[in-house]
Amino acid sequence: MSVTSENGAPVGWRGDDRGFAWLNLVKVLLTLPGALESQLIRDADLTLLGYMILSRLAALPDATLRMSEVAQMANGSLPRTSHAVTRLEERGWVKRTLCTGKGRRFTTVTLTNAGRAHVEAAAPGHIANVHRLVVEPLGDDFRAICAAAERIVETLGLPVAGEPGL
Repeated sequence: MSVTSENGAPVGWRGDDRGFAWLNLVKVLLTLPGALESQLIRDADLTLLGYMILSRLAALPDATLRMSEVAQMANGSLPRTSHAVTRLEERGWVKRTLCTGKGRRFTTVTLTNAGRAHVEAAAPGHIANVHRLVVEPLGDDFRAICAAAERIVETLGLPVAGEPGL
């Protein structure tokens, strides 16, 4: 069976190194989140998702997002995100507020002072781990890899980091 791309060009890896490159990329995609999370759990009692939620809230002027925006930012389902927010709320790091008005109901998540202090304390270790595992091994290729990742994010139809709502 022959496979072709959208422009009709044959797609295959037989006879070139793209197949091995793809397998190494898959290894990174499957292994890196666990390596990042292990350090966060050990040093800050935070999952990677929990850290991403807290750090995103900390970057906002009002430190508040709608729950649906948190789920979108975390690329998770609403139930999975809600469970993560519940764990953060139980620790006093975020607070949920039910908002109603004009026939609409939604929940917001707001970073607490304790949550801000916790994520600020966790950030140096996490950033050092990201540098050790990603930035340093990539060296001068880091920016090019990030630009390529941005194109993949766009192809997936997801908001690119730095865009509103992310």
